[in-house]
Amino acid sequence: MASIFTKIVHGEIPCYKVAEDDRFLAFLDINPLAPGHTLVIPKEEIDYIFDIPDKLLADYFTFSKTVALAIEKVISCKRIGIAVVGLEVPHAHIHLVPLQTIYDIDFKKPKLKLSTEELQSIAENISASYHKLMSTG
Repeated sequence: MASIFTKIVHGEIPCYKVAEDDRFLAFLDINPLAPGHTLVIPKEEIDYIFDIPDKLLADYFTFSKTVALAIEKVISCKRIGIAVVGLEVPHAHIHLVPLQTIYDIDFKKPKLKLSTEELQSIAENISASYHKLMSTG
């Protein structure tokens, strides 16, 4: 059975997309720890991040880095935190979380409830930032 992320990749479930190429997809977490909290996935359904072949894994982190830099241009934060938990959904995914403090990446804290309009606006702004970064190399 396809994971929820595979269904997002295939367009069966909508998402707030911020970046995409032929192998990876980045979209907002709909239950974010902070505004701009983004999930980055390989389009290929691979459960465990350390099962990803080396070349694809390197490219996955390079893609994630560009997404993180795009988030930093849009969301006021000190850094972008990165977390790989891998137990919530059986599809490898990286959490990119804008941080003010180390506690901003505590998955036990209550999630934010952002409106559809807020999520759409954040996604559009990060996407524009991502495309600008990609066009300037």
